[in-house]
Amino acid sequence: MRLILASASETRLKLLQAAGVRAEALPARIDEEAIRLSLEAEAAKPRDIADTLAEMKARKLAEKHPDALVLGCDQVLAFEGKVWGKPETPDQARDHLRALRGQTHTLISAVVAYEKAEPVWRHVSEARLTMGRFSDDFLDDYIARNWDSIRHSVGGYKLEEEGVRLFIDIRGDHFTILGLPLLPLLAWMGNRGFIPA
Repeated sequence: MRLILASASETRLKLLQAAGVRAEALPARIDEEAIRLSLEAEAAKPRDIADTLAEMKARKLAEKHPDALVLGCDQVLAFEGKVWGKPETPDQARDHLRALRGQTHTLISAVVAYEKAEPVWRHVSEARLTMGRFSDDFLDDYIARNWDSIRHSVGGYKLEEEGVRLFIDIRGDHFTILGLPLLPLLAWMGNRGFIPA
């Protein structure tokens, strides 16, 4: 069966490909910010926000490609009762990283699978990350060197790149941190016969 990843994330696609899963990435055009703000206004929990956004992405592409298995994914950062998205400017990335400095936050990653344009499986997982106390000079240089990459990442960092230097402790699955709960996804796909197992 054709597998579509409803995402523009190169990292998620590379994770699937590295695991030997053939997939094509097609971004699902939804207004993530408006949906997130609406859910927050209704006091939705961060894991429900991630799950809803993942489902909306999967549903959008599944309606166009009912013959395919469509995976929708989303990740949110939860800190002090608020959900953060991707930074829109270098100044916003600086504000985010200053707020997270010396603190622990949670990354929540969700994946929802649609088959024949219907939801058939979902999984949400969490990881807890603690940042060190880096200097403002290091932070400014980090953002200047990495802005083109980190602007696509919640929180304004990428752990798989230089962003790892910002952290002193990580609790949770590495794939969850990268935005795709890969191990439960592969187990489900194998059990369903979508991939050899």
